[in-house]
Amino acid sequence: MTVSRIVRRDVAATVTSAQPGVWTFVEFEGPDEIADTLARSLAETLLREGGWYADFSVGNDHVVVFADRVFRYVRGDRKERRKIEEYAAAVGVPLQQIDWVD
Repeated sequence: MTVSRIVRRDVAATVTSAQPGVWTFVEFEGPDEIADTLARSLAETLLREGGWYADFSVGNDHVVVFADRVFRYVRGDRKERRKIEEYAAAVGVPLQQIDWVD
């Protein structure tokens, strides 16, 4: 994997009390073959509390990872995305943070 960009952003207006007001976003690139390994590693690492998730694209698929849970769907599949959005809300992701880009 190669890190392509690291950005810190003030997101205080959209966070919960369990989240910090400044986030660090890490953008990276890598071969599609490591996507499943990356997703499992993130699922084992992300905090349950605070509504944390990570997302990335693999070919025409979008992967969304939560603590102990990985979803993968074809970009543009509104029905599947809606299921994942409902799961995100159920595990505490604030609605304004359910904003990954297909």
